[in-house]
Amino acid sequence: MKTSTEAEFRAFMVSRWPRMLRTAHLLTGHHQDAEDLVQAALAKAYVKWERVRRTDDPDAYVWRIMINTNADRLRRMKVREWLTTRFPEPAAPDRNEAFAERSALLDALARLPAKQRAVVVLRYLEDRSESEVARLLGTGVGTVRSHTARALKKLREQVVTSEAATPGADRGTRGGQRP
Repeated sequence: MKTSTEAEFRAFMVSRWPRMLRTAHLLTGHHQDAEDLVQAALAKAYVKWERVRRTDDPDAYVWRIMINTNADRLRRMKVREWLTTRFPEPAAPDRNEAFAERSALLDALARLPAKQRAVVVLRYLEDRSESEVARLLGTGVGTVRSHTARALKKLREQVVTSEAATPGADRGTRGGQRP
């Protein structure tokens, strides 16, 4: 590539890195995997940079590369093990409720299939519209809606299951009654 093209790609990469890393972390659940995912996506974008920069929306092109790279990474995993930083013993109640909620969210996201996880992350955590998500994933708006519906149903089922597993947990309600 020419020097000006390299400088253009470098500027693109530097300006998008934090947001891509946050999205990748939500997709993978681990900071190191997220960094690897963003680096792999940007490496693929660099190789195709002439094509990427000529598209109507280079951001969407690169985000789609990242999402597809993550889906490929998950497909290649032959051993279905969940690496975790937590011990298998039941967790003691955490005094930092925000951390516990974030951890529960990441665990719930990790249980979703790759496409459903991508839709939830892009729609609700990246605050993108259905049409933006459809464009990023290369699917129709109807597909985004169906993935969203299925993902939210699974997430709700997980919440019900986790509440049933913790008797006496009222999740901020008074006297065990819903507001």
